[in-house]
Amino acid sequence: MFVFLNLVCIAVLVGIDQAIKLWAVQNLLPVESMPLIPHVVELRFVYNEGMSFSLLSGKQGFLIAATGIGLLVIAWWLFTHCRNDQLQRWAWVLVLGGGIGNLIDRIAEGRVVDYINLLFMDFAIFNFADVCICVGMGLWILAIILEERRHPEEKK
Repeated sequence: MFVFLNLVCIAVLVGIDQAIKLWAVQNLLPVESMPLIPHVVELRFVYNEGMSFSLLSGKQGFLIAATGIGLLVIAWWLFTHCRNDQLQRWAWVLVLGGGIGNLIDRIAEGRVVDYINLLFMDFAIFNFADVCICVGMGLWILAIILEERRHPEEKK
């Protein structure tokens, strides 16, 4: 049941990500942008050929290979080590869901669809998959901190 529930959750996240990206291509591509919360958040259509902040732009082969290997390692860890740690479990489910969503774009299109633009941050446009990855990493860091507090004697 543990494996099945994780796979369902990951599939749901990937489905949400792909559905929003499809909507963005159909509705934002023609207009380029539309306000969501005036002066705070807009939906802006952008193809990102790199990773965060367009790093490694044009290096799709490397990004696909590195992402694929990273996701395999995370999946192995999730299914072999996180059965009793719910915080780590949800962290890795989020990272896998987001990572797979962006990997699908890289393989299918050679680029990732981004569409969330925080107007007070003039340096990054991102998507639902990126949010899943960042929240997942935040939960993982929190899980590590909490584990360290539970077992401080193991540090010595």
